[in-house]
Amino acid sequence: MASVAATPARTPNGPGPGEASASFPTVASVPGPQEPEEEGEEEPAEIHLCVLWNSGYLGIAYYDTSDSTIHFMPDAPDHESLKLLQRVLDEIDPRSVVTSAKQDENMTRFLGKLASQEHREPKRPEIIFLPSVDFGLEISKQRLLSGNYSFIPDSMTTTEKILFLSSIIPFDCLLMVRALGGLLKFLGRRRIGVELEEYNVSVPILGFKKFVLTNLVSIDQDTYSVLQIFKSESHPSVYKVASGLKEGLSLFGILNRCRCKWGEKLLRLWFTRPTQDLGELNSRLDVIQFFLLPQNLDMAQMLHRLLGHIKNVPLILKRMKLSHTKVSDWQVLYKTVYSALGLRDACRSLPQSIQLFQDIAQEFSDDLHHIASLIGKVVDFEGSLAENRFTVLPNIDPEIDEKKRRLMGLPSFLTEVARKELENLDSRIPSCSVIYIPLIGFLLSIPRLPSMVETSDFEIEGLDFMFLSEEKLHYRSARTKELDALLGDLHCDIRDQETLLMHQLQCQVLARAAVLTRVLDLASRLDVLLALASAARDYGYSRPRYSPQLLGVRIQNGRHPLMELCARTFVPNSAECGRDIGRVKVITGPNSSGKSIYLKQIYRSLLRLASPSPQPTPPGAVPVSSLIQVGLITFMALVGSFVPAEEAEIGAVDAIFTRIHSCESISLGLSTFMIDLNQVAKAVNNATERSLVLVDEFGKGTNTVDGLALLAAVIRHWLALGPTCPHVFVATNFLSLVHLQLLPQGPLVQYLTMETCEDGDDLVFFYQVCEGVARASHASHTATQAGLPEKLIARGKQVSDLIRSGKPIKPVQELLKEKQMENCQTLVDKFLKLDLEDPSLDLDIFMSQEVLPAATTIL
Repeated sequence: MASVAATPARTPNGPGPGEASASFPTVASVPGPQEPEEEGEEEPAEIHLCVLWNSGYLGIAYYDTSDSTIHFMPDAPDHESLKLLQRVLDEIDPRSVVTSAKQDENMTRFLGKLASQEHREPKRPEIIFLPSVDFGLEISKQRLLSGNYSFIPDSMTTTEKILFLSSIIPFDCLLMVRALGGLLKFLGRRRIGVELEEYNVSVPILGFKKFVLTNLVSIDQDTYSVLQIFKSESHPSVYKVASGLKEGLSLFGILNRCRCKWGEKLLRLWFTRPTQDLGELNSRLDVIQFFLLPQNLDMAQMLHRLLGHIKNVPLILKRMKLSHTKVSDWQVLYKTVYSALGLRDACRSLPQSIQLFQDIAQEFSDDLHHIASLIGKVVDFEGSLAENRFTVLPNIDPEIDEKKRRLMGLPSFLTEVARKELENLDSRIPSCSVIYIPLIGFLLSIPRLPSMVETSDFEIEGLDFMFLSEEKLHYRSARTKELDALLGDLHCDIRDQETLLMHQLQCQVLARAAVLTRVLDLASRLDVLLALASAARDYGYSRPRYSPQLLGVRIQNGRHPLMELCARTFVPNSAECGRDIGRVKVITGPNSSGKSIYLKQIYRSLLRLASPSPQPTPPGAVPVSSLIQVGLITFMALVGSFVPAEEAEIGAVDAIFTRIHSCESISLGLSTFMIDLNQVAKAVNNATERSLVLVDEFGKGTNTVDGLALLAAVIRHWLALGPTCPHVFVATNFLSLVHLQLLPQGPLVQYLTMETCEDGDDLVFFYQVCEGVARASHASHTATQAGLPEKLIARGKQVSDLIRSGKPIKPVQELLKEKQMENCQTLVDKFLKLDLEDPSLDLDIFMSQEVLPAATTIL
């Protein structure tokens, strides 16, 4: 309870001058604004999707709670199987899917299947059906036009508002407009994000954004997992398990050097949406190449430092819309805006031929300077932190300054009032004080005398008793009532007026919310490209080229971006799949020669790097992963990153399919081989002539003959497509695929192998791809490295040779002789144990039960 008090004291001989004391809430002095902790303040982001499908077209809109924006996708054609809708669901992972109760049979079947996916991670969406009347075209338009949007000035007329929204939302996309109307209806009914607010508070909508799937490259979750693009791991500390997952050894992990949260979010978005838009890809590469020049290193570091101050602007704008702004929000916004101005000034000195620099220089308008100037001139950061509320600087409002001066001068004034009040009180009262309590006013405080026992004893002539607190009686007197009328409730008046100024300042900021949103978009883009440039500089990446005429990829001396960081020795490899010749490449080679994925060895290499004493690397333990290497380099180029290769030319690639690693899970209820078949089925059913397909060791999860037959059938299916055959890389140990000539001869098939050399009993791996077919798998050599006994390896070779020659497999003679010697020794031991002098011993029974069976076994 804040109070202002003055307490004169009596002397024993009567009233004297006394000593006045005053207590007043002072403002603590702090060294300056501190960086507020922003972690943990954000609520978990949720996406709520509304979808309509009619006459072969799809209308989609969704609301993202992380930035309070609505994203819409213009009407797009979709197949009856709704593959486009499935791609949207895979990318945005919505919390709920809203649609009309009156639906086509295909949509009903699709949603039913979606709702039944018990194994969906992290959680299957909630399916919500609204009446079809909520998706009417006219009512949807009315909802859009009557919405309360903070980015639209209140001064706009209805006609101007319609024209403004028409410049953002394509109202000619009827399905999308209906989806937007249904989404707004759902948001208003569920009150997303404002569940605990008054009913007149609407769901904040800070902008509309277009969501486009055009030119995106299709990549499924299995491919992301096997290429190790993302890899979430639980935190190793038991005290930080609740903080969620952390990024493990992955492509995203080594390239993510972003300084702000929204840059990291955008990089993840680019990774989930690789594109075929050559203009967009080349614009990204231009920025990376600019920052890779040695003379621009200092500029890159300076921009990176400024980007570290770009904070969560949408969260602040959302709080402003709900009038829940904190003191730390003003600090964060102030620092963000000034950092954005620094980015603008820096980009104005950079070549304007690069589109990103030009956009930042032009679109970071003077509105930013206006916002920063307003906040800097109005907000008293030091006083706000001390009082934990919004306070304004002096000379902003004369009325507030006057009331603050009165409040500051109250102690000495109240001391004089208390002295005069004491003179008029009973001589038994030793002291009194005049205090000020917000919302109550000025009161006279008197110590409780020993004679004051009952409530009736509290009555004093000329004073109105109020309450008893801490052995002090509080009264209203004529003078305190005069003070109430003269000074009023200063604390509340000051707070109310400062709150009004804060509201006016919020309105000024919200009116310029569009430039703040644009700042976040462009700053996060710059942050991502600076991060990619930093990684390219450290790891020696080069710029890829794009060729629309090339159907496939050409890579010269490519490297695995993850393995080269873990392995001590690394051999680069080239790959080319850009012609009608050799569209299907069958790669054979010994085990551990580098033809297949090597994820476990990557993990072991990482452990070796982390251990204090490095362990010697066993021969053949660090092969290059040819299939993964091709997939990762292609993926990085389609994201707009430099790639780990001397040269790389990327053609028109519309999808990447893989069958390399089986993602097993008990919740799936599928066998390992069934999972493999599902992965191959995706490639067979969806791959086009522009798709890249990577298959490793398919067929090994079942009977050898059946697995070989399935592999041959799949490859023959693709070869039968002729010029429309996808670009396929198949790594296999089924050498019979070649030896038995199970594949048709022709220019579409090219056989590759991993180069090796036999040096006596040793097998030397060169980890280099060359044309040809492996003569043997050399499994015995790998078994020797694994530490199997020599007898087992020798027997394995013998059986393998017998199978190849078609001869019968007989038991090992040496093992039979050893068994016979053991039986003879057993028989001799039994004879030696006989007591022939014992007349009770029945030799006939002994011979029939023990000796005779043993002798028969020997014979």
